[in-house]
Amino acid sequence: MRPEHFAQHTLDPIEHDLCSLRQDNLGLYIHWPFCKSKCPYCDFNSHVRAHMDIGVWRGAYRQAFEHARLCLAPRPLTSIFFGGGTPSLMPGALVAGILEDIAAVWPLVDDIEITLEANPTSVEVENLKAYGQAGVNRLSLGVQAFRDEALKFLGREHSSYEARHAIEVAQNLFERVSFDLIYARPTQTAKQWQDELHEALQLQPSHLSVYQLTLEPGTAFYQQALRGDLVLPEAEQACEMYELTQQILTEAGLPAYEISNHARPGFESRHNLTYWRSEDFLGVGPGAHSRWMVDCKLDGGPEVRKAAHHLKTPEQWLESVSQGHGGVAETTQLDRRTVATEVVMMGLRLQEGVRRATYLRRVGKDLLGHLRDDAAFSLRKEGLLDWDEAFIWATDAGRPKLNALIDFITSRLEFL
Repeated sequence: MRPEHFAQHTLDPIEHDLCSLRQDNLGLYIHWPFCKSKCPYCDFNSHVRAHMDIGVWRGAYRQAFEHARLCLAPRPLTSIFFGGGTPSLMPGALVAGILEDIAAVWPLVDDIEITLEANPTSVEVENLKAYGQAGVNRLSLGVQAFRDEALKFLGREHSSYEARHAIEVAQNLFERVSFDLIYARPTQTAKQWQDELHEALQLQPSHLSVYQLTLEPGTAFYQQALRGDLVLPEAEQACEMYELTQQILTEAGLPAYEISNHARPGFESRHNLTYWRSEDFLGVGPGAHSRWMVDCKLDGGPEVRKAAHHLKTPEQWLESVSQGHGGVAETTQLDRRTVATEVVMMGLRLQEGVRRATYLRRVGKDLLGHLRDDAAFSLRKEGLLDWDEAFIWATDAGRPKLNALIDFITSRLEFL
């Protein structure tokens, strides 16, 4: 059932006035925690289970939605994102039911973006039509590579043929399709990566997420690297692949709007922009996180911003929901330093940069005036940072050094 057919919650006049105070996006993230197997590079909250009761999970999500709605004054959702885990293991009927339950709790904007992450295996591709009928209008495919040996190394269950087929099927069913690729794999050369990018472009994508392979603590790859059994390309090689990515995709009409995400104009992920622009989002499901503003500070002071995270294991989460706690492990009020760091860290990932008005609202001071020792001007002199009246951004020279740039800026924020 498509969004226009949902039985939506409507706002009363008082709720409408509260909503009118905020113009930011409001995203809802739903975490489906189950996978068939654990990929060796993945540090996401995913679990392998032989069986899960679909009826129990739908009921638990519905209860958790009601609990999450208490966090902030009701206003329309602008995006919904099914992440995981592997959401494409969910039956289409469950996705449809969850979307019905969401629309009974929150109002939805008319052009709401509803994304679901999917794997390109033949079995899961069979579910795609049902997801479209349920209301999903954007698909994100975890392709990761177009080389069978690389897919085997990455622990993926699909083949390169299945990846191409899944993209073609998805593009026939959804107007908005994205797929992920991973580069800087062991033994991979810049020429091989260049060829793989050109192969990806032959599929005429409107959105590409392109990630450098990293070793995250707690993953199988991390342990292999500690033993010396896994060696990634040198930093210079990885940087060359990054620069190739920028050049090739920009020339193809898919410029980077975020450090790892490329899109044709108008096909950017609205939900992910909600994160990167430090707008409000609610997370529901095992391990999900939320950030939201509690009230509007009309006197010019900083806003009050809260955070919550859910219990990680599926069993603990279900028990918490059944006891009326919504699966939430902890809710905290963020201090100004944490808020400032998050706004800078997320905003500088974007090509547009940090919105100065957002920083002012969140922290109560302009970012340039918040940096001590003329840090911003020294970075500008080095050609790594620039700004205008609305934004502060990393330059083309600064973006390859983004982590160091963020660390430098956040370490020089002045708090009394």
